[in-house]
Amino acid sequence: MGYELDMINRDPNGLNDHVRVLFDEVLAEPDGAHSFNCVWNCAFKCFNCWKGCCYKTLTLFCGIPLAMCWGCEFAYITFWHVWYVTPCMRTYMINCGCLQKFYGTCLQCYCQPLCEAYSYFFSNIRVTNYSG
Repeated sequence: MGYELDMINRDPNGLNDHVRVLFDEVLAEPDGAHSFNCVWNCAFKCFNCWKGCCYKTLTLFCGIPLAMCWGCEFAYITFWHVWYVTPCMRTYMINCGCLQKFYGTCLQCYCQPLCEAYSYFFSNIRVTNYSG
């Protein structure tokens, strides 16, 4: 692989910054509506326990198969881009460069003389303002 897996910071690029799953990011009591401290403390412990147990169970049974599916998906995307999309884009860029030169030459040959002729024609126009 060429690199070591960071077992502490598992989202070093912040891909899941939008996922808010801590107790105080999900549940909150506004001022004037507080439950008993023992209820709030018990809810905190139950929330974290069940969230942890369910997440670990789901990853145990689904994490590896899903990782395999996503690995195949990104392998397919990489294959598609390397062997089809990038060569098509390169072909398009080559053809566009050729067409750009062709149309540029046509414009210089046909439009430039016309524009110069019109500029000579309109250069003799004099505008005078009379205030009267």
